Amino acid sequence: MRAVVPDRAQGRLPDAWRHCVGTGRFDLALRRDYQESLALVQREIGFRHIRGHGLLSDGAGVHRPYEHAGERRVRHAFTYVDQVIDAYLDLGIRPFLELGFMPSELASGEQTVFWWRGNVTPPRSWSEWAELVRATLAHLVDRYGLDEVRTWPIEVWNEPNLKEFWQDADEAAYHRLYEVTAHAVKEVDAGLLVGGPAVSPGADEWMTRFAEFVTARDVPLDFVSRHAYSSGPAQHVPFGVYQTLMPASALLEQFATPRRQLAGGPLAGVPVHVTEFNSSYRPDNPIHDTAFHAAYLAPVLAGGGEVCDSFAYWTFCDVFEETGVPTSIFHGGFGLLTHRQIKKPTYHLYAFMARMGEEVLARGADHLVTRHGDGRVSVLAWAPADVTGGTPVSGHAVRLSVPVGPAGSAFLLRSSVGEEQGNAWAAWCEMGRPRSPRPRELEVLREAAEPARSHRALPVADGRVELDLRLGAHEVTLAELTPVRRDETPPWWDDRRLLGLGEEENA
Repeated sequence: MRAVVPDRAQGRLPDAWRHCVGTGRFDLALRRDYQESLALVQREIGFRHIRGHGLLSDGAGVHRPYEHAGERRVRHAFTYVDQVIDAYLDLGIRPFLELGFMPSELASGEQTVFWWRGNVTPPRSWSEWAELVRATLAHLVDRYGLDEVRTWPIEVWNEPNLKEFWQDADEAAYHRLYEVTAHAVKEVDAGLLVGGPAVSPGADEWMTRFAEFVTARDVPLDFVSRHAYSSGPAQHVPFGVYQTLMPASALLEQFATPRRQLAGGPLAGVPVHVTEFNSSYRPDNPIHDTAFHAAYLAPVLAGGGEVCDSFAYWTFCDVFEETGVPTSIFHGGFGLLTHRQIKKPTYHLYAFMARMGEEVLARGADHLVTRHGDGRVSVLAWAPADVTGGTPVSGHAVRLSVPVGPAGSAFLLRSSVGEEQGNAWAAWCEMGRPRSPRPRELEVLREAAEPARSHRALPVADGRVELDLRLGAHEVTLAELTPVRRDETPPWWDDRRLLGLGEEENA
């Protein structure tokens, strides 16, 4: 049965999917591969903000205590911070600042997280922590201007509900951290945006109690944040994991939870930012590299903006070292790109979204239809992704009647990724899984990563095109329809005579 797409717009397409993207720790941005990867992502996708851990960790070198004249003092140094943020702004992306982790010389304990040992204990001096926050933000305001920094959301810590990220997952201690930090932020400027609690899945009760705390204590709060993942426990193998997955709808349910929790209370209407999301929470799960992953997340990108203000894919590239330096170019990393800028199928899902129009004409279980201001219509369609491990559906049909307005024909440009095309991971597997591909192999993988593209002219009848899309296994496709309102073929042109054979009829 053919679905009839309305001619009248149903609303605007939210840009929540591109509002923010995740990154490896802050100081990784000094690396060449990182900056080359981010430049590519910004050219073809164009995220608004970028968020990662480690702004205040030792690797960024901000907190520098010393002794002089017999007393302990602190110098705040921004050598690396300036280089990273300058690079971000040059690439058209703004920071989504995460205040963490604890500088080792300010920490009250020695507990750390990740291979790079980010300290996750409370400060031993709350006043010194507050001064660190004030000094950092005051420097950013001085360097980049108040109007600019007011557009950078500031999140307090990361997943304090987990003992791995906050000593003993001490909720009361986090509330104190948030209160001290939020007031320090507002002391720099009342217009700076601060929020939290950046909790992980499975901690919904934290959000409710956090809302009660900031309301009762009149603590500044400009947004709430949480994370969303849909994978089960890790099944460890050397240098990797396997995990079960919940249906993709579980991610949308997590995105929607904060609004539901805050409805009817004093924080109803506060912006909700999902500052991390992905299928697996592990940076070594091969599912991230597959065509399955793009088809799995397609309905999430298409619908997430209806239930939250932003949802940040974790992460834009595989320059990422939470569990150590990756041992292979494909290793199940979070990134849309591998090291050396090989595009994964999920990268193309985002690149396709970047080519969608502003007006939403229709939504379906397997498609999203939008229209651009110049009349072009873009259709994003995807094949089913079965998390139970069933045989992938090949030949999934999406049949639409699409309004294009008065035109003699419509030009269709179709771009597709799936198991058979736009799938560098599959090519890498067939290549023998080389851990460090040679230059020629890298070029082959980059070529294999590009979407399959096709084009044709479709007839228009009564201002509509009948669009029939047949999707391969785990395929995500972008069909772009441009009305042809003027045919400029000259009257003497005859395609039958391209080889110079035959005579002109009226010679």
